[in-house]
Amino acid sequence: MWTWLVDFFSEGGPIMVPLTVASIVAIAIIIERCIALRRARVMPQMLAEAIEGLRPGEGAAKLDALAEHDRSSLGAIVRVVISHLDWPKNENIEAVQTRARAEAMRLEHGLVWLEVITGISPLLGLLGTLGGLKYLFKDIGHIAADSGTTGLGIGISHALNCTFFGLLIAIVALIGWSYFNRRVERMMVEMESMTSDLLAKLYRENHEHADTTGSR
Repeated sequence: MWTWLVDFFSEGGPIMVPLTVASIVAIAIIIERCIALRRARVMPQMLAEAIEGLRPGEGAAKLDALAEHDRSSLGAIVRVVISHLDWPKNENIEAVQTRARAEAMRLEHGLVWLEVITGISPLLGLLGTLGGLKYLFKDIGHIAADSGTTGLGIGISHALNCTFFGLLIAIVALIGWSYFNRRVERMMVEMESMTSDLLAKLYRENHEHADTTGSR
């Protein structure tokens, strides 16, 4: 198998070098995003359950303690909500949205490179194939004289190695890019729902407290 791989890459020519680099980068990004986008690292269950279980009038002290040292995206958004409770609700929502956009960019870290690799890999593969075919057809008379059409077919097969490898990299990168983009989008929608629920509960609490104070 190792001999076949060595032959495959050597027959592909110099373009196999950037294609190999692109494949390594794509695999590294996919592995890194698999780890970084685990649900427990983005939306810890304990924090999510605390938001869901919070009742109007209960106060946010427990939630604040949970979010204080939480390094997840949800924890960062919750800290913004709690730290701006003395602001009007609309202004707090704007602050939360700003933080949410920053967290979305952090979750999408590296995905732009998957998108770039998806685009350039087939082009690099095609470039390598065209380069191989150029030399192949330049010596077509010599190949046909020495080994007939079989030799010509083998030469074309070797020249297509770059296209095959480039398309393979693009397919893997496209699958990773599509999956992780969809995952980030789904998580951001869930966090938006949780945050809206949290804001409604906390500002309902403040409103009720203000009504009670006013009646006195």
